[in-house]
Amino acid sequence: MTRTRLERVRASLGIASLALQQVQDDLNADDVDARELAAILREFREDIDAPGGLLPMLAQVVSTAARRAEQIEPDRDGDASCYLHEAAALITDNAGQRLNWSARSLDPQGDVE
Repeated sequence: MTRTRLERVRASLGIASLALQQVQDDLNADDVDARELAAILREFREDIDAPGGLLPMLAQVVSTAARRAEQIEPDRDGDASCYLHEAAALITDNAGQRLNWSARSLDPQGDVE
């Protein structure tokens, strides 16, 4: 039996949710100090297993959806794709930069690594 595209997406998002739950559990650990928290925050942008990190990868997925929306939205008016492009920019520009600032505040020396 072949799964539908939507079923594959749901399964993939379920796996991602489980992985993010593990990250959240690690962040809630009583022994996380400022330096470790800063290092974890940096991983969201600099993950060595996912080139570019989690946030840039998420922005890339949203940008891919935006490009697809451009092709299929009625009248090609940009109603859907514009919001998606803006969401991708907010992920990398706003969220990503704020994570960097937070990490730098917690551990200014960590940027040198």
